[in-house]
Amino acid sequence: MGVNAILLAIAFLAGGLIAALWLALTKSSGKEALGLQSRLDALTATQNEIAGRFTQTLAGQTELQTLLQSRIDALDSRLGTSLKETAEKTAETLGGIHTRLSVIDAAQKNITDLSGQVVSLQEILANKQARGAFGQQQMESIIADALPSGLYEFQAQLSNGCRPDCVIRLPGTKTAIVIDSKFPLESFSWLRSAGDSERKAALAKVRADVLKHVKDIAGKYLLPGETQAPAIMFVPSESIYADLHEFCPELIREAQKAQVVVVSPNILMLAILTVQTVMKDARMREQANLIQKEVGALLNDVRLLNDRVSKLQSHFGQADADIKNILISTGKITSRAEKIEKVELSPSVSAPQIAAGE
Repeated sequence: MGVNAILLAIAFLAGGLIAALWLALTKSSGKEALGLQSRLDALTATQNEIAGRFTQTLAGQTELQTLLQSRIDALDSRLGTSLKETAEKTAETLGGIHTRLSVIDAAQKNITDLSGQVVSLQEILANKQARGAFGQQQMESIIADALPSGLYEFQAQLSNGCRPDCVIRLPGTKTAIVIDSKFPLESFSWLRSAGDSERKAALAKVRADVLKHVKDIAGKYLLPGETQAPAIMFVPSESIYADLHEFCPELIREAQKAQVVVVSPNILMLAILTVQTVMKDARMREQANLIQKEVGALLNDVRLLNDRVSKLQSHFGQADADIKNILISTGKITSRAEKIEKVELSPSVSAPQIAAGE
């Protein structure tokens, strides 16, 4: 813009000078007129040159403006694309952050729910009645998941009026397997938290509680002819079962002498799997007897079929012999007919024979 203004000012100045020289030329004559005419021509040429440069400058400025505009448009396009990509990446990042926050919220909710469940479990284990129901429910779930419903019964009444937690009746036997759940938590909790001075008393308490449970099971549920020995004492805690074997191995031996087996959830599952195996063997024996019976019936049918095929074969043999005899007879008849056909009788002989025959 500054160059254009300078050129424009020069052009106006040159125009003014030309006008002034033109006026002076009109008023002068002779040599002055010639000098003024040469100056006027020079100024006119200079003005034309300035006009040409001005035109070129305007054309260059237009081209420069076009170039600048194209570069500005390209820059705007790149900026728009960059801003769009940045916005998309920002939105994607925000979405990922939202997803992670959702996962964190879900994990926090699970932790809160788990904390509530732990508190509820502690409340259950602190209450003797609720703790007994908890152990019984765990035992019932193990048995119900592994055995058919017709083989077991919960809270079944025995002949003496006692009701064990579970009774399992195997096929082919009249006696049942008795399972009862016990959970002496207080004694074991005291044993774990006891110091050196209290450890002896805590062990004595554990022995007394467990031995009482063993005697109760042996006295109430071991009935000759009705239940099998040994009975099963279910302890619904692997840690308590391990503590019994670690701190009170003599209790395990005394329980075995009283025909009571102490089991944990894993040991009970193994026992139930053994029952399943026994049941499979019993069913296989039943199916084997049925298969043997059916095979005997099939063998008898095969024998009958063999006899009938033999009789049919003898009938076919007799029919074959009869057919051969018929073929022999038809062959003889055919042979005689052919011989009769070949006999030639003369007319002189045939007429009297026929007359005589009449």
